[in-house]
Amino acid sequence: MKSTLRWGIMGTGAIARKFASGLKDSRTGQLVAVGSRADETLGAFLADYPARGHATYEGLLADPEVEAVYISTPHPMHAEWAIRAARAGKHILCEKPLTMNAAEAEAVIEAARAGGVFLMEAFMYRCHPQTQRLLELVREGSIGRLRLVQAVFSFRSAWNPKGRLFDPALGGGGILDVGCYCVSMSRLLAGVGAGAAFAEPIEGRGWGISGRRGWMNSQWRC
Repeated sequence: MKSTLRWGIMGTGAIARKFASGLKDSRTGQLVAVGSRADETLGAFLADYPARGHATYEGLLADPEVEAVYISTPHPMHAEWAIRAARAGKHILCEKPLTMNAAEAEAVIEAARAGGVFLMEAFMYRCHPQTQRLLELVREGSIGRLRLVQAVFSFRSAWNPKGRLFDPALGGGGILDVGCYCVSMSRLLAGVGAGAAFAEPIEGRGWGISGRRGWMNSQWRC
């Protein structure tokens, strides 16, 4: 029985490097190809993580050795390349947020179903043993009945209005970058507390702050 999944990485940024680093120690995954539109960054990436290089994303998806792709492009490109990966028959792990809006997410899901491929949004906390134990405690009622979930996620970054974290055109701001974690975890815990896989909020209030001092903050309450 096959035990190793052959990966292709789309993009060569910092998060792509973390994923490639993890594959080095993986018993079930192997990095075989990397795609980038910039020759300089591609060369530097391959020097640290040897693999077959593709100068275009199309070339990566056409690579017959690639079985699954990790999409780590800027947020606005997620939907397009997830759909194209599905049509190419590649399984998909897409960095969060999956897309910029609900309509794009529905299109990606439809493409994955039509292509018969696995699709997952890369919320790493969902696969962490600590999260699994937390869900067990909630499910068992060990901490009592779950009545309220209030989630806050923030960090500080240097102010750069044209950078990925702050430019709205690139999906910047507190909601998509860190707020998605708050929503995801809240739905997960609320669902488990009600005996389901996840919960759909009846009413929700969310807000995000990204000020000139560089704070990225998002809070979600439901």
